[in-house]
Amino acid sequence: MPKDSDAPTYDFRAVTEADLPMLAAWLAEPHVAEWWDEGPEEELRGIIEAMDSVETEPLIVELDGRTIAYVQSYDPHLEDGHPYQDQPFGTLGMDISIGPPDLVGKGHGSAIVKQFSDMLFEEGAPRVVIDPHPDNLRAIRAYEKAGFRAFDTRTTIYGPALMMARDAEEQD
Repeated sequence: MPKDSDAPTYDFRAVTEADLPMLAAWLAEPHVAEWWDEGPEEELRGIIEAMDSVETEPLIVELDGRTIAYVQSYDPHLEDGHPYQDQPFGTLGMDISIGPPDLVGKGHGSAIVKQFSDMLFEEGAPRVVIDPHPDNLRAIRAYEKAGFRAFDTRTTIYGPALMMARDAEEQD
């Protein structure tokens, strides 16, 4: 993938009901499914619930009109008992999954995470956190390339998590 100045620009749009079959297929892909304990059906239910929630914003990522990823931001302070409420007020969390297997390992993950976190900073978030499984080295490297740094390891109701953060004042 080219350097930042040549990096592609991704478009983000709200998830719609028409996206659900595609998301179900992505969630069943081995490179996605291996990191979820619940299975594709339960994860899809979570996305459907997020479509109507105030604390989570589920989005489809497009590149040149092709749907390539799912990303969501969430406010841990709006969800009762969320395990990341110890983060500074205004912190937003994010999750990402590259859908098509042929796009994994091509640099899209780090580029999407950087562009999306930059957008969240522009909207006023002081910090963005992401929480890959500690064994997901591919994701951890991608997040580090996007400027995230590990600060804690936790076990939550969602499973083991390497807590990583990027702060607004540390932007490039």
